[in-house]
Order: sequence, then structure tokens, then C-alpha cells
Amino acid sequence: MHNLKRIGAVLAAVVLACCLHITALAAVEDTGFSDVAADAWYADAAAYVRDNGLMNGVTATAFAPDGIMTRAMLAQTLYRAAGSPAVPMQPEYTDVPAEAWYSDAVAWATVEGLTGGYGDGRFGPGDSVSREQISAILWRYAGSPAAGTGTDFADEDDISDYAAQAVDWARAGGIVNGVGENRFLPRSSATRAQAAVILHNYLTMAAPQEPEQPQDSSRVLVAYFSATGNTERVANAIAETTGGDLFEITPADPYTSDDLNWTDENSRVVYEYENPEARDTELAACTPENWADYDVVFVGYPIWWYDAAWPVEGFVTANDFTGKTVIPFCTSSSSGLGESGRRLAQLAGTGTWLEGERFRSGAAREDVAAWVERLDLA
Repeated sequence: MHNLKRIGAVLAAVVLACCLHITALAAVEDTGFSDVAADAWYADAAAYVRDNGLMNGVTATAFAPDGIMTRAMLAQTLYRAAGSPAVPMQPEYTDVPAEAWYSDAVAWATVEGLTGGYGDGRFGPGDSVSREQISAILWRYAGSPAAGTGTDFADEDDISDYAAQAVDWARAGGIVNGVGENRFLPRSSATRAQAAVILHNYLTMAAPQEPEQPQDSSRVLVAYFSATGNTERVANAIAETTGGDLFEITPADPYTSDDLNWTDENSRVVYEYENPEARDTELAACTPENWADYDVVFVGYPIWWYDAAWPVEGFVTANDFTGKTVIPFCTSSSSGLGESGRRLAQLAGTGTWLEGERFRSGAAREDVAAWVERLDLA
């Protein structure tokens, strides 16, 4: 739950670079690592992951490019790329101490369904990640997008069934390439250099061009409250698909990570949940500019305790939706939309409210776009 926007490329794969303000690098003259030459095939990637806070060196001056990428390292890298969101609980793995540097990352990766344990209570944080495993994890991270089979690798039959579609997607998107003689070597351990290149390829795919909005189409606003970035990511996908404008519903007193820790009985969200009178959240701004000009309004929010996060209520009650088509959407790891959309419609009292949609936190941009297309708003 932190600022994160995946942007599509090739097969509309969803990536993170824009919202994280991650900058692609040109060729580097000095990598800053004593063991990474400026002309090394992975030099740009090593500098990229370091400069964007995704991977550190093993020391202040050494990257260890030939070192093995472990499961803990990969979880931590993706966790950082996601903005290091708060996690609801620590993982229940016998080999992941609560105080370990990677414990939050493992918990997050498990909740997001990116990777799990071995089924015997272990996660294996120090175990290596194979090339097919890193492809599968990134594929899940992108929302498990569809991909054509394309050209097979020479060792295609060696790729595990669970990773077959992921490898097709990764190759089609230029994320993971062969290693010579058109081989993939699916079970070979990924080195830190290989992992850096794969992450660099994944996070710097070109963003799609924003579609032009037909002059005769409805003017669209995407209003959203996003506690940690999951709803923001979906809101951006909707805006990109519709050509609409964005309006972030922002509390005057923003929520901190500690405020959002629902496992802490003394946190702000728990207090507000237990004391409904405290949920009347003052907003920094209630009404977007040119409000009257919008015909369609998407209203997005995370699900809190099976209901819409209450900061969005201030936006709904403060505005007149008369003559507008209103479409709620939510993000949640497990809970559905439930009655949240209908309850917001009742609070608003005006507007034509359609049935909404729930997206999981790792929803792919193409899935969001497909939903918007089915609404037939033109």
C-alpha cells in the first residue's frame, strides 16, 4: 500500500517506473563499484538498481555481480520497488525471524501471492532463485498477463509448467533473454548481475501513449483515495484508458504508516474503526476544478473492514453528482466490493451509480482497461 504505478509495454505488461520516479540510465562511465567495469554487459543495470534504491552492493564499493540472487534478496528488491508498504502481519515461517532485514518483504510477497514457502513451514530466504522462478514472480507481480507463445527456446521442454506462460511473457517483453544458443537454462540460479538486468528491463519498458479523447466522448474524472498506492495504480490505469483527469482525495491530516497499521490496537485506523464518530475526515480539497464539466466520475478507494475507506465519504457527501454517471472501484487483497458502492450512492443521494469493480492490489493494467472498455462509456 504505497505509491506504485505499473505502466504497460509490449503486451501491456504492468510496470512501476513512473510513480516511483525511477529514471532509466544511459551508459555509465563509472559504476561506483570496484567489481563492475563500465563496459560490463550489466553495468547500466547495476547502477540503475543501486541509484533507485532497489539493490545495494554487498559492501560500499562491491556489487558481487556473480553472487547468487537469493529468495530474500528478490523479495526485498520488489518490496522496495513497491514503496515498502506496511504489512499486516509477520510471515509465519520457521526460518524467517521477525527481526530479519527481509521479514517485512517476505510477508508482503506472501500476501501479494508473489511467492510462498515450501509447505513445510520454511521460506528458504537464503536459497537461490532460478531464472524460471524470477520470471514467474515478475509475471505474478505484473498481474499474470496473457502472452503468446512466440519462438520457443531450444530447451523449452525443460521449463516447468508453472513458469511456461511467465517465460513466454518475459521473453516477449524483452525482460528475460536467452543465454546463448537460444537456451533459457530455466533452473540455473540467477546471479545478482542477471537479476539486476532483468529488473532493469522490466522497470524501464516504455509507457504506452495516452489515448486521445474523442471530442464527442464523455468527460471523465477519476477521483480516488489511496492509502498506500494500490488504488492510485488502478486509478492511473483508468485515467490512461479513458483519457480522463485525476483527482486525489487527500486527508488534511494524511495517514502515516503507523496510522495505517491495523494490527496495532492503538493506531489511528483502529481507533476510527472502533469510534465511527472519528471517521469524519477533513479533506485538503473536496471538489475538483471544473467539477460541473464532468459527465462520468470514477470513485476509487481501498476496502477497510469490508467497507469503503472512510476518507472517501467526505468527497461523496461534499459534491452534487446530479447528471453524472458514477462508477465505484476498490482495491483489496481479499475482500470484495460488497455493499461499499451502494452505501456511497446512498450517502451521495444524487447521480446514476453503476455497479463497481474490485481489483486486487497487483491488478494488471490490461485487466483494468478491459473492465473500462466493457462499461462502454462513449
